[in-house]
Amino acid sequence: MKDGTIINRAIHMELSEIDAAITMGVDDEVDSHLPLFGPNSSSCSSSSSSTSKLPFQKSGTIWTAVAHIIAAVIGSGVLSIAWATAQLGWIAGPITIICFAVVMYIAACLLSDCYRTDDHVTGKPNPSYNDAVRVYLGKKWTWLCGLLLYVNFYGTGIAYVITSATSMREIQRSNCYHKRGEKAHCHTGINMFMLIFGIIQIATSQIPDFHNMAWLSVVAALMSFCYSFIGLGLGFSKVIDNKSIKGSIVGIPTKSASQKIWLVFQALGNVAFAYPYVVVLLEIQDTLKSPPPENQTMKKASMTAIVTTTFFYLCLSCFGYAAFGNDTPGNLLTGFDEPFWLVDFANACIVLHLVGGYQVFSQPVFAFVESWATQKYPENIFVNKFYTIKLPVLPALQLNFFRLCFRTLYVISTTVTAMTFPYFNQVLGVLGALIFWPTTVYFPVEMYIVQKKIGAWTKKWLLLEGFSMICLIVSVLAFIGSIVGILSAKFS
Repeated sequence: MKDGTIINRAIHMELSEIDAAITMGVDDEVDSHLPLFGPNSSSCSSSSSSTSKLPFQKSGTIWTAVAHIIAAVIGSGVLSIAWATAQLGWIAGPITIICFAVVMYIAACLLSDCYRTDDHVTGKPNPSYNDAVRVYLGKKWTWLCGLLLYVNFYGTGIAYVITSATSMREIQRSNCYHKRGEKAHCHTGINMFMLIFGIIQIATSQIPDFHNMAWLSVVAALMSFCYSFIGLGLGFSKVIDNKSIKGSIVGIPTKSASQKIWLVFQALGNVAFAYPYVVVLLEIQDTLKSPPPENQTMKKASMTAIVTTTFFYLCLSCFGYAAFGNDTPGNLLTGFDEPFWLVDFANACIVLHLVGGYQVFSQPVFAFVESWATQKYPENIFVNKFYTIKLPVLPALQLNFFRLCFRTLYVISTTVTAMTFPYFNQVLGVLGALIFWPTTVYFPVEMYIVQKKIGAWTKKWLLLEGFSMICLIVSVLAFIGSIVGILSAKFS
């Protein structure tokens, strides 16, 4: 899934909304949303006060929106895009990537029209995804949306453990081959590296406001661009060295037709995981200045960003498949050995990116559980008492035993789950399938129908619902294929 500054703050704002709705029982009219870009302000007790006392002037343009979208889309999911193309073949692979891009653009257009209620110019803004879901669909759907987000956060943490451990093992492997030669025995297990990553996350998870540190998002975004462009360059170089283009129209052959079908479905989930940014679209749109109306600017920005990322994805997937053919690895960077220093640097970028990325997606879960526990047990010393620990050089650390225990157990659970199911492409496929239809298609379609007051069984209603149904089928197939892949890998 999505990892720059916009993701960092957007997730924090999304979960703040869910926390307010679940733990404090706020009414639909209450808007506790804080500005996404700019200084924080205190929560307001009504929507009017919230929107009338903004402490900053919105100055976002089409180009800032394009930058935020690209930063949100480019992430660890790009590493599997070549493998997905290898399963689908030279025709179906690129077509699938383009189709997902079209779906993303349609969903972005529908959701951008839901930013303001009733009127695109004067209507009340919905500055977050959950704001819009609550306003258009009600509290029950907000709960479901929040649940899906939490499941996605937890699953993304598992995927990041697997990806980081794979990259650390690859650094060790490439150095081994470089020193001992190509015939050396350099294969090692991955569990040790998962444990190392888990220990790092146990330590970093104790920092209470880690997700608010601007440098974290900056480093994560820079690292994602570094390893993505390195992967593209290495793939292009290998094609030139091979002096031929590998691959076939039908993709990698399998022993049976059923196995091929499951791999194709799994590939759909991997492409889905690499694309969606819709969950943070309204946060991006909330930064745009007007006039022109924010939805018009957002649609243009979405078109520009999606065309750019799709071109990049096509290049990365096609060069990766052309370089390796039937041997295309699930994680593109694991297929290269030389130049070993560049391969090591790319994998180090992945690890640095995902150390921060894990926190980006885990800190909102920590905040929600700790907020719930504080309100549920306000007098409990274990939950609420903080102890100040002063370490040399470092600033004073506020230690809370509930935070220490819960966050440690959370990291342990994601690490153990990753060790149990260390299957990169299959896990990405499950996550992509789970998040694609509900948040990228279903909620935007239903909110747009309510916003535009489209009558049931009208031509436009049938078109929108048909679009949603097709995407649901794709998600179900991708989910089934990925689950079959996990079970096959586990018991084979």
